Amino acid sequence: MIDGFLLLWFLLTLGSVVFVLWDQYTNTPSMRIMTLAWVLVILYTGPLGLFLYFLSCRQPMPGTHDQFINVHWKQAVGSLIHCVAGDATAIIIMAAFLHYVEVPNGIEVIIEYAAAYLFGLLIFQALFMRTMFSSYGKAVKKTIFVETVSMNMVMTGMFPVIVFIKYHYPIASDPFRLYFWGTMSLATIVGFIFAYPINSWMVKKGIKHGMMSKGMTMQHEPVTLPTRQMWGWVIGTYLIFFAVMWIVGLFAPIHFS
Repeated sequence: MIDGFLLLWFLLTLGSVVFVLWDQYTNTPSMRIMTLAWVLVILYTGPLGLFLYFLSCRQPMPGTHDQFINVHWKQAVGSLIHCVAGDATAIIIMAAFLHYVEVPNGIEVIIEYAAAYLFGLLIFQALFMRTMFSSYGKAVKKTIFVETVSMNMVMTGMFPVIVFIKYHYPIASDPFRLYFWGTMSLATIVGFIFAYPINSWMVKKGIKHGMMSKGMTMQHEPVTLPTRQMWGWVIGTYLIFFAVMWIVGLFAPIHFS
């Protein structure tokens, strides 16, 4: 029964990805980085991601995209799509690779976290946002805070799902099995839910950019919080992440050796 459900899910996912690609190039004028982000997120979240795309991004009529996305929650979704695409991609690639390397699940979490952080920050945040800043170095400096706190909340949702399922169902570690991809899909969906509130707050405060159309540019650089507040948010999100992982460890022991 689970196999049948997963097969149906991924057939629908394939159709969803094809539709979004078609729509992005024929109807909705998103920035190309957002096209990539939506394709990746829908690849991981399937029909649910497509449903969210219809609600928050796809313009209902030609020439209405800017007006359609000019709502706070849609701006927050666009901001989060950008983050989840990079983080989830790195985790999935690294998880597939680590299936062939004997490492404790705690070490696997550390490696996947590091990969997601570097990929998300250096590629999906700083590199793709490079045109909004005077240099790549400044882009890294300006996006490191938002990437850290946003990713910590994505990880707070993703890693508990991955660790728990892999511990109780080792078959979910094999990237050539649907169980692996089903686990990653569920983890990405949960990670998205966990990270939405903090992304919504950052977009509202002007700390992080929201969704934009093709050809749009930011009117001003993101707001920078006082250093003490930034450290408070960073430490706070890490504490939340560690607390949730500790709870998960009670049901799926996490080992480092």
